[in-house]
Amino acid sequence: MAFVDAMRATSMMTSDRTARLLAVEASLAEILAHTPDHAMAHCIVGVTQIFSKRAAQGIAECERALALDRNLAAAHAWIGLGKCYLGRAEETEACIMNAFRLSPRDSRASSWMNTAGVAQSYLAADEAAVNWFKRSIENNRNVAAFVHFYLAAALAHLGRIEEAQASLQAGLVLDPGFSIAEFHASSPSDHPTCLAQRVRIADGLRKAGLPQK
Repeated sequence: MAFVDAMRATSMMTSDRTARLLAVEASLAEILAHTPDHAMAHCIVGVTQIFSKRAAQGIAECERALALDRNLAAAHAWIGLGKCYLGRAEETEACIMNAFRLSPRDSRASSWMNTAGVAQSYLAADEAAVNWFKRSIENNRNVAAFVHFYLAAALAHLGRIEEAQASLQAGLVLDPGFSIAEFHASSPSDHPTCLAQRVRIADGLRKAGLPQK
């Protein structure tokens, strides 16, 4: 249940993300009180911290999970995302490749591809971002709306406006109320480098036609 709630919150599929993540963290604390060496529980605690502006703590929890289970591929991917939110997106793709090395056919593969795409978007490497997001969608046609939004922003920065508009509409079918204001409000980080990088993504969304409010 904690895993499902965490994934809903981190995929921007709930309007009360902070409250849901805090509830997840509380329930995991109870689990870890009884089973302190539960690697996946530590990993999900790390996820809740990464998405609630405590990325350094979250990375440490995921590293603890790996110390308990060195084959926990997902922990590498979450560490990569945490590095994005600390303004170190250039380190993310190596973490994703570590995850794929451990579990090349993982059921969460599309999520890891999203993370690589987000990192490339933060780095203004739009062509690479488009490639990762398209691979993610091909891998899982039921990706969350935010994947389509990030893809739209990257395409818009490349001048591929019609494709960007189509991606934006695909995202709005899933999340009709999404806006640039909501994108800013949903920031999981207050790191200045990360926030500056997100401004550029918001500009791409604006070019694709996403309304301000």
